[in-house]
Amino acid sequence: MKFVDEALITVDAGNGGAGCLSFRREKYIPKGGPDGGDGGHGGSVLLVADENLNTLIDYRFQPRYRADNGRPGAGRNKSGAAGVDLVLKVPVGTTVYDDESNTLMGEVVADGDVMTIAEGGRGGLGNTRFKSSTNRAPRRTTPGTSGESKRLRLELRLLADVGLVGLPNAGKSTLISQLSAARPKIADYPFTTLTPQLGVVSLAPHRNFVIADVPGLIPGAAEGAGLGIRFLKHLTRTRILLHLVDVAPLDGKDPVDVVASIENELEKFSPSLAARERWLVLNKVDLVDPSELDAVISALKEAFNWPHPVHAVSGVTGEGCELLAYNLMTRLEELAIARREDEDAQAAERSWLDQMAAEAHERIAQLRAARKLQRQGVELDDEDGDDEDDDHGVEVVYVRD
Repeated sequence: MKFVDEALITVDAGNGGAGCLSFRREKYIPKGGPDGGDGGHGGSVLLVADENLNTLIDYRFQPRYRADNGRPGAGRNKSGAAGVDLVLKVPVGTTVYDDESNTLMGEVVADGDVMTIAEGGRGGLGNTRFKSSTNRAPRRTTPGTSGESKRLRLELRLLADVGLVGLPNAGKSTLISQLSAARPKIADYPFTTLTPQLGVVSLAPHRNFVIADVPGLIPGAAEGAGLGIRFLKHLTRTRILLHLVDVAPLDGKDPVDVVASIENELEKFSPSLAARERWLVLNKVDLVDPSELDAVISALKEAFNWPHPVHAVSGVTGEGCELLAYNLMTRLEELAIARREDEDAQAAERSWLDQMAAEAHERIAQLRAARKLQRQGVELDDEDGDDEDDDHGVEVVYVRD
């Protein structure tokens, strides 16, 4: 199945039914008075999170949705039936934006979350509503109001406990296949991974966490180069980032420069994301001598004054992977306990997540606006020297094991 993390849809809520103009007419009751019923309310359009879904692909093929209209009122004070609400199921982690104003409307982050994205129109009033002591035969009714019509942009953000970041070919796919049951495509060329991969790391019954591997980042990713801008947003819901560094790169890049470049891209995309707890994971240690590895670790700690854990692993041989998984699980449990027992910590966590999401939204909106101007022929300074949307037309497959 294709992984589609964005979709544009148009939703129309149902219109309210008109009020009825009617008078009671029965044998021996020549002037029975008004008995026109109210119109029914129009159906609303609701968004419901469903944990069984993992892509927005259905909304690419069917972009328009409309709820039922309310029925008009009838005589004998019968109200019209309300229109049936239209329920649209989306994956957990879906964010909704008004595409015209580019404003955030909300998100669904847990299974069963419900969000109203278009309100149905109200039903009109029948003439019974207007009778009074001075107007016993009113002929006044009101029509139903129109339902809301909106053009919306749905964006899916993966919900994972741990996110992997690093340059292409740093070994992220190999590591996630070593830690979990996920089996991403692995090859010796850049951008082998074209889709976020989710894997469940299970240490014992009821002790597991979800790890996400996103396509490799390159310098300029925050400006749209490579596949970065499309998938950086998926990291905004993770609690811990694993910064994977190849200590034996074929191109001979200095690990210090590699860490600095990724840190710079995260900072430009979202300062709050860059400030997220980030562990340094040195991969492919089976290809270097222990003395060289110690020198790399010392250089990184000295250059960045690294405050978080540093792990040395090999995704191929499995060296250090078990300890990494255990320490991650322990840390995630500590964070979960803190959120449960401390309301301030829970509020701070939620505020941080919202801030990262807002910064990511603002960055993506800036790039969208810039590309729109470019299509209109307005020349803009392009920091990465590339005017194109580099991931346009890329078909990706979403895998969860």
